Amino acid sequence: MRKLAAGNWKMNGTRASLSEVEAINAALDDTDPAVVICPPASLLIPAYDIGGKIGIGAQDCHMASSGAHTGDISASQIADTGATYVIVGHSERRTDHGETNDMIKAKAQAAHEAGLMAIICIGETLTEREAGETLAVLGKQMSGSVPDGATSQNTVIAYEPVWAIGTGLVPTLDQIDEAHRFMRAELLATLDEDAQHISLLYGGSVKGSNADDIFSVPDVDGALVGGASLSAHDFVPIIKALSRA
Repeated sequence: MRKLAAGNWKMNGTRASLSEVEAINAALDDTDPAVVICPPASLLIPAYDIGGKIGIGAQDCHMASSGAHTGDISASQIADTGATYVIVGHSERRTDHGETNDMIKAKAQAAHEAGLMAIICIGETLTEREAGETLAVLGKQMSGSVPDGATSQNTVIAYEPVWAIGTGLVPTLDQIDEAHRFMRAELLATLDEDAQHISLLYGGSVKGSNADDIFSVPDVDGALVGGASLSAHDFVPIIKALSRA
């Protein structure tokens, strides 16, 4: 199973922020897991040009390869920058832009066709959690968002409970375990045996202080990190915790 520490910078960062990518890169050694930073689109090329051990990814892509889609970016354009990953289906895209499971599946398929690794995000709201609907929601999102052609070579799935993103709230280890075991079982039921090797990430208020505990949970193969990925000071301890797991 490939371990992965992915940083989602969201709508943060300017060229001055690239010094953090350089600092993260300088802290890595051969014992560390794969690391990817997903900066805003304006920084994809300069971030890639830094080189080193860090992979670069985008935060979204359009489902079409080209066309009259003002303000959007296609998967092939992302690949042209040198980036190798793209996040699709983040809860903020689902909520702020009304993205449906069908749209997310189409974006993941576009990413695959462009040779990108798609990080497909799923997760329940607090209302859904409190209503006992978590696994039903995750199952619907996975069946609707993960393309049939998903493999360990083109897909990562990130479980991000919406209520834990940027709030400081973290599910219990048992809750994380339940979600990740369910995700693995769903993959094995719908894809071939390669589903056992698709990396499953946890995301939602991951920090250096709780990373060791989170990474001790079976089927947690890494993390999709938001705010803590903006600085080497906060992100490197998470990476080192994953290398110990």
